[in-house]
Amino acid sequence: MTRGRRDGGRVHPGQVPGGALAWLRGRDPGLAALRRALRAAILTPLVLAGTYFGLDRPDIAVFAAFGTLVLTLFVDFGGPMRERIAGQTALILATTVITCLGTLAGRTLWLTGSVTFVIAFCVLFSGIVSSALAGATTSLLFAYILPVTLGGPLGAIPAHAAGWGLGGAASMIAVTLMWPVPASEPLRVAGAHACALLAGRLRAEVDCAPDPAVHGQALDTAVREARQGVADLRKTFYGTPYRPTGLSLSSRAVVRLVDQVIWLGSVLHRDPPRNRDALSELMVCETKMATVELLEHSAALLQADVSVPHGLDPHVTRLEEARSRLEESMIGLLPRRSAVPVARAGNGTAPAAAPGPADILIGSLGPSFRAQSMSYVVSAIAGNVQLAVTARQRSRRDRLLGRRPPGSDSALSSVRERFAAHLSRNSVWLHNSLRGAAALSLAVVIAHLTGLDHAFWVASGTLAVLRSNAVSTGQTVRRALLGTVLGFVVGAPLILALGAHPVVLWLLLPVAILLVGMETAVTAFTAGQAGFTVVLLVLFSIIDPEGWQLGLVRIEDVALGCAVSLVVGLLLWPLGAAAALGRVLCDALGDGARYLRGAVVTGLALCDRAGAADPAVSDDDRRRALASARRLDDAFREYLSERGTKHLALADVTALVDAVTILRLTSDAVTDLWSRAGQAPGHGRAAAGQEILDSCESLTSWFESAGRALAGGGAAPGRPLSRPVVQAALRGSVSRDLRAGTEQGTATAVRMVWMADHLDTMRRLQAEIDGPVSAAAASVRRQRARRRDLRAGLTWPRPPTARAGTRPGSPRRD
Repeated sequence: MTRGRRDGGRVHPGQVPGGALAWLRGRDPGLAALRRALRAAILTPLVLAGTYFGLDRPDIAVFAAFGTLVLTLFVDFGGPMRERIAGQTALILATTVITCLGTLAGRTLWLTGSVTFVIAFCVLFSGIVSSALAGATTSLLFAYILPVTLGGPLGAIPAHAAGWGLGGAASMIAVTLMWPVPASEPLRVAGAHACALLAGRLRAEVDCAPDPAVHGQALDTAVREARQGVADLRKTFYGTPYRPTGLSLSSRAVVRLVDQVIWLGSVLHRDPPRNRDALSELMVCETKMATVELLEHSAALLQADVSVPHGLDPHVTRLEEARSRLEESMIGLLPRRSAVPVARAGNGTAPAAAPGPADILIGSLGPSFRAQSMSYVVSAIAGNVQLAVTARQRSRRDRLLGRRPPGSDSALSSVRERFAAHLSRNSVWLHNSLRGAAALSLAVVIAHLTGLDHAFWVASGTLAVLRSNAVSTGQTVRRALLGTVLGFVVGAPLILALGAHPVVLWLLLPVAILLVGMETAVTAFTAGQAGFTVVLLVLFSIIDPEGWQLGLVRIEDVALGCAVSLVVGLLLWPLGAAAALGRVLCDALGDGARYLRGAVVTGLALCDRAGAADPAVSDDDRRRALASARRLDDAFREYLSERGTKHLALADVTALVDAVTILRLTSDAVTDLWSRAGQAPGHGRAAAGQEILDSCESLTSWFESAGRALAGGGAAPGRPLSRPVVQAALRGSVSRDLRAGTEQGTATAVRMVWMADHLDTMRRLQAEIDGPVSAAAASVRRQRARRRDLRAGLTWPRPPTARAGTRPGSPRRD
C-alpha cells in the first residue's frame, strides 16, 4: 500500500485516503452524489423505523420511506438557501397532491390509463419551464407511480398523503441541515471569467497596435486565454442535461449572456484590419478602450454579484458616446478626404491609379465596422449583467409584488414563449414527453390487466430504461435485467440467511441505498439497478416479509417494464437524438436565414424612400429564430447525453450549433444598425440595394440548403462564393451620397457599407462550417442507407411465382 509522509501533522497527498478522495472528486464534482446518497441512507431507515414501529402503520411506512428516498436522492436544488427551501417546499406540496391523484386514478382501469398519460405528459413537458423543474420530474413521477400501482380505497388517501408528507419533512431537514451544498452558480462564474479574458484580449490588441513587435507575444497569450475562456463557458453551459435556466429574471439574463459571449469571441477571432489613417485609428482605439472598460466592469459586477450605485451606467454612456463619435468621424471626414487631389505618376505625364471617394470610404470602414460590432455586443452583455444583478438584489417585497427592473419581461411571458417554442413536431422535448407518457401509461395498464401484485416495479422498470432511441433503450434493457438478476443473486441469499435477523436487514438497508445514490457518479447503471433491487428486497422484506420469492417477482416485473419501454421506443422514436438534431438544425438555420433576410430588407427600405418594410414581419422572424434556437439547445443536450456511438465529431456539431447563434445575433446587429438611423434623403440607391439583396439571397439560400442537407433532404450546398458583397452598384451609390455632401446621405452610405460587411462576415462563417455541413450530410446519407438496407433485410420475401401480373399460388402460364 502506498504510504505518505507526515510533516507537522499534515498528511501528504501520497496517502491512500487523499488519493481515494481525489478520485471520487474527479468522478463526482463537489461530492454532490455522495451528499445525496448519505442523506438518503441516513434518513430513510430512520423515517421507516419511526413510522413502522412508532405508528404501527405499514401503509404509512411505505409512503414515508419512499417519499424520503425519492425527495432526497433524486433531486437537489441549487442556488441560495432561500431558493432551495422554496423549491423543496413546492416539490413536497406538488408530490403530495400527485400522490392523492394517483390513489384516485388507481381504482378503475380506464381512468388509470388516461390519467397516467395526462399526468406523465404534463410532468415531463413542464420541464421546459426551468432546469429545477426538469430535474424534479423523476420525483414527481415516482410520487404518482407508487400509489397508482399499489392501489387502495378512497379511505387510503389520508394515509398515503401523511406518509409522503413525513418523507417530505425529512427531506427538508436534509436540505437545510445535512451538509447543505455551498451556493454556487457555475454558469455565472464561467461567464464572468470569459468576459474578463475577452476584455484582456481586446486590451492587449489595443496595446499592440502602436508597436506589434513589442506586444505581439502578450497578444498571442491573451488570444489563447480568451479562446479557452469561451470554450470553458460553452462546456459549462452544455455540461448539464437541461438548459440551466429558470423563471427568475437573473437566471434568464445569465443564459442570454452565453450566446452573446460566444458571438463576441467569434468577432474578436477575426484579425483586425489595419488602418493607415491616424485620425480614424484614434477613434477606433477610443471605442475599443470604452468597450474594454465596460466589459471589465461587467465581468467584475457579475463575479461579485453585488449591486452598486448606478451600476454600469457611466461606462455604458461612455461607450455610447464613443460609438457616436466614431460614426460621426466617419461621416465628417470622408467628404473632406474625397477632395484631396490625386497624385500624379513620378514622371509627371500621367496620373497614378488611386482609389476614388467610394473606395476610400469602403477601405476605411473596415476597422470601424469591427469596433462597431464589438461595442454593440458588449453593450448587450452589459445590459444582461446589469439586469441579472439588479433582479437578484431586489427586496423581498418587490419580489412578492412582481416588480421588475425596466426593460425586463415577465415570468408568464417567458413561460408562454417556451411552451410555444416546443409545440413543434421537431421538438425533442415534445417527443420525449409523448414517449415517456405513452410508455408509463401502457406499463400501468398492462400491470393492472395481468394482475401483478407488484405493478410498481413494472412502471419503475419502464421509467429506468427509457432512452432517446430504440438502440440505446435495448442496451439499457440488457443492463437493467442484468442488474436486477445480480441484485436478486445478492439479495435473495441475504434474505434467506438474515430473514430471522431483522436487525441485520435494517443495517443492510443504508448500504444498499448508498450504492444506488452513487450510481450516477461512480458505479455503472447495472450496479445501480442491482442496488435498487437489493433496496426493494430489503425494504419490502422489512415491511411485508415474502422471502426470496420477492426477487423472482421483481425480475419478471422489470422484464415486462423493459419490454414496454423498448416497444414504445421503437414505435414513437426509433432514430434517436442524432436524427432529431439534424431536423432541428434544419429549422434553426432556415429560421435564422429568414430573419437575416428580413433584417436586410428592413434596412434597405430605410436607405431609399421608395422602399417600404413592415417591422412586425421582422419581429415575427426574430421570434421564430429564438424558438428554433431553444429547440436546438435541447436537441444538442439530448445528443450529448445519448449513449452509443457518435457518428460526427463533437467539434463539427458544436460549430454548427454556434453558427446558428452567430447567424441570429448578426441579424440582431443589422436590425440595431438601422434602428438608430433616420430616413435617408432622395432616391438612387435601388441598384446598390438590389446588389446587397441579391448577395443576401445567395447567403440565406446557402444556409437553407445546408439545413435541408443536415435533415437528409438533399446534398450539401458546396463551398460558398468568397467574393465580397461590395460591388460596382454599391460604389456608385456611395459616390452619389458623397457628392451630395449631406450628412444624412453620408450616414446612410456608412450604414450600407457596414451592412455589406455583416454579410461578408456571414460568408466567412459559411466557409468555416462548410466542412462540418458536408461531413454531417454525408453521415445522414450513410445512416439512411443503412436503415434502407435493414428494412430490406426485414421485408418478407415474395414467393418465386409472384411476378408481375400473377398472384401467389396461381398456375404458371407457359
